Amino acid sequence: MKLDITPSGQACGAAVRGLDLSKPMTKDILAAVRAAWLEHQVLAFPDQKLTDDQLEAYTLNFGPFGEDPFIAPIPGHPHIIAVKRMADETSPIFAESWHSDWSFQAKPPQGTCLYGKTIPPVGGDTLFTNQYLALEQMPADLRKRIEGKSAIHSAKNAYAPTGFYGAGDKGRSMDIRPSDEAQATQTHPIIHKHPETGRACLFGTAGYIVGIEGMDQAEGWDLVSEIYRWQTRPEFQYRHKWSPEMLVMWDNRCTLHMATGGYAGHDRLLHRTTIGAA
Repeated sequence: MKLDITPSGQACGAAVRGLDLSKPMTKDILAAVRAAWLEHQVLAFPDQKLTDDQLEAYTLNFGPFGEDPFIAPIPGHPHIIAVKRMADETSPIFAESWHSDWSFQAKPPQGTCLYGKTIPPVGGDTLFTNQYLALEQMPADLRKRIEGKSAIHSAKNAYAPTGFYGAGDKGRSMDIRPSDEAQATQTHPIIHKHPETGRACLFGTAGYIVGIEGMDQAEGWDLVSEIYRWQTRPEFQYRHKWSPEMLVMWDNRCTLHMATGGYAGHDRLLHRTTIGAA
C-alpha cells in the first residue's frame, strides 16, 4: 500500500490520508508510516475517529509509553493526559514556549501523539521547528562554539513549586502537579545524532535547558540564548492548523514545538500520549 502523503511545503510536516488509525496496521504499513515520520518529522492524520484505547494502541506501534511527569493522566488511562483549556480560562496558554517534550529525562521520549477532540474554530495552531535545518544552516562560528558541549536540562523553571506552573499558577483546568522532583538535572549533548536517521541535529532549547556543562551560569546562559535565537528562526518553522478528529505525531529528537493561543471564548481539548525511548 502506498501512503497518500502531502508535504506541508514548510520546513517540516506532512499530512497523511487514506489510513484508518483505529484499526491494526500491517507490518508494511507501519514501516511506511515510520519512514514518513522520520522523513517529515511531523505527521498529521485528518479525519480519524479514535477512542482512548485506540489512541493508546496506535502509540504502542512506535515504542513503549513514555513517562509523563507533573501532569495527572485522565481517569482509567494512565498513559493519556488531557491538554485542556476552558472557554473562560484566563491563565497563560499551556506550553506556549519552544521545547522538546521532557528533554530533562535521562532517556527523553522519541515522540508525542496528540489527538484533537474539541478544536476551536480559530487559533490554537501548533508551531514546530526543524532542528536538522537549524544545525545545517547554523553559522560556522556558532557551531564551533557548541561542538562537543552538553546542555544541562531541568524541569525546575516549569514544574517546581516555584516554577511557571507552580503555586502561583491559578485558575487552570489542566491537572498539573508541581513537585520538588522538578529540581533534578540531566545533561545531553547540544548536537546529537538521531538514533534512527543518523543525521546530526540540535537537541533541546532554553526553558528546559538551564545552563551549559563546564561554563559559568552567565556565560552559559548567553550561549543558550544565542542558540535559541537561531534555532527558532521563521525559516525553520512549520505552522500546523488543527481540525477536529486529527491525530498529529512528532519526533521530539529533531524538532521543537510550542502552542499558540488566539481562541479565547472557545473550549479546547486534546488527548496526548508519549512514545518512550526505544
